Amino acid sequence: MVFPVKVVFMKVEEPIDNPIKIGVSASSKKFKNAVDRNRIKRLLKENYRLNKLPLHDFVANRNIQVAVFLMYIDKALPADNLLQRKMPLIIDKLIKALDGNISKAN
Repeated sequence: MVFPVKVVFMKVEEPIDNPIKIGVSASSKKFKNAVDRNRIKRLLKENYRLNKLPLHDFVANRNIQVAVFLMYIDKALPADNLLQRKMPLIIDKLIKALDGNISKAN
């Protein structure tokens, strides 16, 4: 299954004000109009906000800090409900990757 969003994360060693920092982006090379890029970023942020609870619980239980960057990599504007359907899968995949990363470190 191909996700329209690429996720990059890293554990943060130095203290930050929140346990999770999120960044979002849409390529200006693929989306020439700023209106389109801003809409994609707004959709990414909103769908993350609606689905973030499992990730926040995971990070709080493990007492870690994480920086996450979501990049929209598709070439077309997302359909209305595409990110609504994909964001829970993306967050689950991120949790599994973080869990694997933590297991390797111990």
